[in-house]
Amino acid sequence: MPLAFFTLAIIGTIWADGPWKERLEALNPVLKFLVLPLLLYHFGQSYRGHWVLRAFVLSCALLTMFSWVDYFEPQWRLPYDHVPGAPIKNYIDQSHVLVLCAFVLMPIAIGYFNERRFASLALVSSLITAFLATLVFVVTSRTALVCVPVLIILLSVRHFSLRTTAKLLSAAVLIVVAVWVMSPHLRERVEGIRTEYLSYRDTNLPTSTGLRLAWWQRSLDFIAEAPIFGNGTGSTRRLFNEDAAKKTGLWAARIGNPHNQTLYVAIQWGMVGCILLYAMWFCHLMLFRGLELASWIGLVVVAQNIFSSLFNSHLFDFTEGWVYVVGVGVAGGVVRSARPAATWGEWHVHSTSVDTYWRRRRWYGWQIKRMTDAELSEYFEMHMDELRRSKVVLDEPQS
Repeated sequence: MPLAFFTLAIIGTIWADGPWKERLEALNPVLKFLVLPLLLYHFGQSYRGHWVLRAFVLSCALLTMFSWVDYFEPQWRLPYDHVPGAPIKNYIDQSHVLVLCAFVLMPIAIGYFNERRFASLALVSSLITAFLATLVFVVTSRTALVCVPVLIILLSVRHFSLRTTAKLLSAAVLIVVAVWVMSPHLRERVEGIRTEYLSYRDTNLPTSTGLRLAWWQRSLDFIAEAPIFGNGTGSTRRLFNEDAAKKTGLWAARIGNPHNQTLYVAIQWGMVGCILLYAMWFCHLMLFRGLELASWIGLVVVAQNIFSSLFNSHLFDFTEGWVYVVGVGVAGGVVRSARPAATWGEWHVHSTSVDTYWRRRRWYGWQIKRMTDAELSEYFEMHMDELRRSKVVLDEPQS
């Protein structure tokens, strides 16, 4: 599907009206899709997928520490204009990766709790708390906030029973109420949506919410001009620039996308492009329908991208787009390799002992409950050489 999407973008340059330079520059956001099949293949053969996860968690931890220092210690801020608390890139990108990392770590914390490894549980829980606290008290992206309840529901449905899910959601509601009272910054960001909308509706002020609504309305007009195959690759910027030339003030801002992934695709490639976009998301969701950790990571990456793309063109943005490509590529490669992975360090069974794996199987029966004893035996027979090279004892432990 990513290759089909890139092919459509190339073909779309044929019927676009703008200069060829603009058409070819518009291919840049979809070039990253060419890397996705390579990552799927490479990490389907590699045993180092967990290195990427560990590096991602470490980078998010460093970013969080730097963010708090930048927010509360002005003398340590970098000497360039940026939002306090978002020292690198911008607050939207920062919130996106911190929410992703927090939810990636949650099943790992659950695993450590089941194993009674309380030191590891405390470390992982501290990281999760720090990531979410940064989102709430330091810099807040409203797009990231939209994704949080969706990911909570996915986590509950995937890892807990109905009764436990109800308790977890009730606890989440109480935490949200407490955070709402404790964080003026969060209240300001959320209540700002209503204020911005009323200002736009009543006085036509170009607020953030008002600009988005206006861009979406204009996007629908552009789509109506070419609903099936779109206006061609690179037409989005040209159409919005032509529209902005007729306006004044902030309404004349020149933009390259309408801040909605579906509209961005539909303007350029019409209904055909939207079908390919949704088909790609669907295929990636189906790839991560398993119960292992790698499937959960991939599912979080795809689900977050889908819902954040309601308010931004994240698939074509640089940071969020590459997070999607790398996340789906690495996690998808591990999943496609068909090697069970129960915990964050156990992406492949040969990295631990069979005795440990059997104990993991009892602790993580909810993860691999579809694997029968016969299927486990077949797996060990298929990978006997790897297990022997790793000097793994193949005697079944005593129950």
